[in-house]
Amino acid sequence: MQFTAEHRQLADTVSRFVREQLNPHVAKWEEAEQFPSHEVFKKLGDLGLLGLKYPAEYGGQELDFSYSMVMAEALGDCACGGVPMAIGVQTDMCTPALARFGSEALKQEFLVPAIAGDLVGCIGVSEPGGGSDVAALKTTARKDGGDYVINGSKMWITNGMQADWCCLLANTSEGAPHKNKSLIMVPMNTPGISRQKIIKIGMDASDTAQIFFDEVRVPQANVIGQEGMGFTYQMLQFQEERLWGAASSLRMMDNTIDQTIAYTRERQAFGKSILDNQVVHFRLAELRTEVEALRALTYRAVEEYVAGKDVTRLASMAKLKCGRLDREVADSCLQYWGGMGYTWDNPVSRAWRDGRLVSIGGGADEVMLGIIAKLEGTLPRP
Repeated sequence: MQFTAEHRQLADTVSRFVREQLNPHVAKWEEAEQFPSHEVFKKLGDLGLLGLKYPAEYGGQELDFSYSMVMAEALGDCACGGVPMAIGVQTDMCTPALARFGSEALKQEFLVPAIAGDLVGCIGVSEPGGGSDVAALKTTARKDGGDYVINGSKMWITNGMQADWCCLLANTSEGAPHKNKSLIMVPMNTPGISRQKIIKIGMDASDTAQIFFDEVRVPQANVIGQEGMGFTYQMLQFQEERLWGAASSLRMMDNTIDQTIAYTRERQAFGKSILDNQVVHFRLAELRTEVEALRALTYRAVEEYVAGKDVTRLASMAKLKCGRLDREVADSCLQYWGGMGYTWDNPVSRAWRDGRLVSIGGGADEVMLGIIAKLEGTLPRP
């Protein structure tokens, strides 16, 4: 990819925001297991950072997805994974289908305030018994007069405790599982909605919820695009989500390696620094090479996506690789920190905890392998 002065300026703006507005508060937010998303998102909205790829008429910057990738990578300077993930949900996971297929009324009601940072959104796909099996979800939205009446629950919902609206995937008919689903915009203050906080082993600063829908009524006009096309729309959203996830992991891993180099250079054992041991500096060289290889794959996928190509294969590969490499980098580096790496507030232990989610959320590794195998023509036919 060829980066312009505008790309570099954006990266500098985001990195400065992370240094000044996020990192000084990370320790407090991690302890509280939640960060003030409305406050942070409003600051991002005021800088024009929540709508980089969206039309100017809705408050966006009308830039291509390469700028979203640059922002995602720069957010990797954050001292935790939870806050960047929550921002990514707002910018590249719960809004793409709304912006592309939503009615003008829905864009004005939900997209405009999301870009401005006035409202926080979430995406409701995963369920307690479904996880990555999107086709098997059980939440229903039956028609009653001019409304949908929604029943069911959603699990692992990032921003779920503080969100003002949810882009919800639900079954709207009895048809085939890939053709009976619709994306529906649901205000979270609608009667019948309740939320329960989920305590996780990582990504502590990001609030995560299980959301329950009990006879929740929303107008049928809240459906995004065409009824029954929700599965297809969500698969398109997943392309951007997975590209964003890969890009956001790059600098996080670079920073973990940098911190490990600095620590092992100072830490002495048996008369020399830990870094002077060949097994250590060779391993760190291997890890850095792997990160650069992932960066090249991610950049290529984004470049093709910007050119209008279907990047399901490349995005799945990047998502698979970043999830596995997140674990490999954090685990290897933690080893070289010794006992210090096993303390809770150490940066490498936080990277170890936070990075473990990447192989699960947004489509598990096994789902990515299935997609790649299918596109390779090697997946057995049922």
